[in-house]
Amino acid sequence: MTHYSPPNMILTGFMGTGKTAVGREVAARLGRPFVDLDDLIVQRAGKPIPEIFAQDGEPAFRALEAAICADMGASAGLVIATGGGAVVNPASREALTAGGTVICLETDLETILQRVGQGDDRPMLSSPDRVARIRELLAVRADTYAALPHHLDTTHLTIAGAAERVMGIAAALPAGGHRLVVDGGQSAIQGYDILIAQGILAQAGQRIVAAGLKPGRCAVVTNPTVGGHHLPTVVAALTAAGFEPVVFQVPDGEAFKTLATVGDLYDRFAEAKLARGEAVIALGGGVIGDMAGFAAATWLRGVPFVQVPTSLLSMVDASVGGKVAVDLPAGKNLVGAFKQPELVLIDPILLSTLPEGEYRSGLAEILKAGIINDPALFDQLADGGPSSQTGMIADAVRVKARIVERDPYEMGDRAWLNLGHTFGHALELLSGYALRHGDAVGLGTIAAAEMSLALGYCAMDLPQRVRAAIERLGLPTRHAFDPAAALVAMGTDKKRRGRTLRFVLIRRIGEVFVADSVPEAEISAALHAIC
Repeated sequence: MTHYSPPNMILTGFMGTGKTAVGREVAARLGRPFVDLDDLIVQRAGKPIPEIFAQDGEPAFRALEAAICADMGASAGLVIATGGGAVVNPASREALTAGGTVICLETDLETILQRVGQGDDRPMLSSPDRVARIRELLAVRADTYAALPHHLDTTHLTIAGAAERVMGIAAALPAGGHRLVVDGGQSAIQGYDILIAQGILAQAGQRIVAAGLKPGRCAVVTNPTVGGHHLPTVVAALTAAGFEPVVFQVPDGEAFKTLATVGDLYDRFAEAKLARGEAVIALGGGVIGDMAGFAAATWLRGVPFVQVPTSLLSMVDASVGGKVAVDLPAGKNLVGAFKQPELVLIDPILLSTLPEGEYRSGLAEILKAGIINDPALFDQLADGGPSSQTGMIADAVRVKARIVERDPYEMGDRAWLNLGHTFGHALELLSGYALRHGDAVGLGTIAAAEMSLALGYCAMDLPQRVRAAIERLGLPTRHAFDPAAALVAMGTDKKRRGRTLRFVLIRRIGEVFVADSVPEAEISAALHAIC
């Protein structure tokens, strides 16, 4: 019989957050070996850490640390405490994440000062002004820590209490999973979790219960294509958690994302006597999510809604943010609502059934997220990565989630997410929606980059960088259409301000802005650049 070793549990974070003390407690409770990364460095170097820094310098220390992290990636069943700088190295971070669940411990500055004391055993704090040095290190590492999948504030927790929380987090998701939280507090919207992990579809029922929905009847909206692949798993998971799923299948494709289809759903909800408080679960791509979400927003003036996206495009875009809508003959998504989900479950395993063209279409939205606010994500896609599909999805979703938190109703920064869409939606409309959404967004992003250069907002090489990245992903960089007809089609776009078209333009990779007035000649020139 093969012996199963559970994934590692890795505690990281700034010094003084309790990594070692909490890690020892967790290991004792679970009967697992405890490993302190700093102790292993001392063993391998044959001298204390202060001497390594004094005699060999920080680069030598970091090299030892990286080598040990690489070894840890191949281990299992351990509780590991890392030094606060270990995860700053991307290779070390990837190795640790590959071996288990990484949890970042946090606390406030005052608590850090109390816990680290004034001793000279911390060479990274060697400075006349210890407070300033701590602030400097926290600022340097802030983005790295923020990108880690799980966080725990230990400020007001005992060691035992923190250990219980750590064990709960580690049990919550499969290894390598990510939990992102859309915090509604700052914008008065309903907050919700986005869980991203391989195999999480089979846990759908228990995850929905954990999100606060009571077991009982629920509606599952899907289409025959998606349902044929994934419906049995979802129904089994819901039933096991005490739900009574009622399945509603709708036709497959954007052409059916209409009021007529939603009207048919209403009739079937009425026939099934779907009551207030009984959730609508969207199992499918963006079309299913939009229709099921719009129905959930309007049936009985609103019932709970859960997103289970099955395409890459819907995982990184449509399932997050609460925008739901249907199309009219005059244009895309002209009738809709804002309906925040109770939960979003993203299982990258589902992408194995996705046609290659649809997968590439989703990559356009991920590249868009990188251009908006994650240069490292853009570079990964442009230069040969990413190394982790789950991590790539989490990075893209994180960009959108942070923007949605600030601006849930598209009154400001959320408009950035429309990069490429004013052009793209017009191309989709002209094609009768035969052109994939991601392909259209990729083309629209190239047009936006060309327009940004023509108006003097970006460096000369930016349009070519964007075009080359999109081409590398296997997406079209040109498409046959009539630019004059596209200009007319843009007039129906819902993102216009009054009678003026709005465009998201690019200053540099990682920084975009909204332009409310662009000369028609520049719009036409941008269209000609992609036809």
